[in-house]
Amino acid sequence: MIEEIKIYYDELASTYDQNRFGNSYGNYIDSQERAYLKKNLPLLDSSNILDLGCGTGRFLDYATHGADISPRMIEVAKSKFSDKEIRLGSVSEIPYPDAFFDVIFSFHVLMHLDKTIVNEFLQESHQKLKKEGRLIFDFPSKKRRRLFKYKNEGWHGANDFSIKDIENLIESNWKIKHRQGILFFPIHRFPSSTRPLLQKIDTFFCKTFLKEYSSYLIIELEKT
Repeated sequence: MIEEIKIYYDELASTYDQNRFGNSYGNYIDSQERAYLKKNLPLLDSSNILDLGCGTGRFLDYATHGADISPRMIEVAKSKFSDKEIRLGSVSEIPYPDAFFDVIFSFHVLMHLDKTIVNEFLQESHQKLKKEGRLIFDFPSKKRRRLFKYKNEGWHGANDFSIKDIENLIESNWKIKHRQGILFFPIHRFPSSTRPLLQKIDTFFCKTFLKEYSSYLIIELEKT
């Protein structure tokens, strides 16, 4: 699976930014994710921040370091962020020293990985974080997918979790600090001209008790 993911993103690297986020649907998701990072990262005492699975560098303006499995995605990221340290690596082999980071965040990565690798990701991130360091990641919501009877096709975006699943996965050396949804409305069914008008309402629902019916969930863990 890992080799398939690397090849897939190597082939997409040159057009990834435009194809995935150069449209109103991609911008909608991007703006919600950026709002989360912009609001939460300044609250943390963070000098070393890793964007794990940084791809072409969409969120590297919020990080000091990056890592990705795709060499070609890294090439694009380095062309945009020559001042950042970006290394080839994976969620189970983070290419930096132990207890080095204050924050690790990883977006649109766990959705591709089976639960064995997700466990490896949690263990490896715990090792690379300082005490009380934060791990922020997202994944497709199991409750949302069951509601809409979603069917997986291959490895791409195939994984999903509930908040309870994450609670069952993490050990006593983690503590959940925050939970939030992303993309509550089925925005692909709305005309593109109306999407910006829905952002504030969407974000509101993503923070309520209905958050698990958003398309994605963001979980923030603290290393204990």
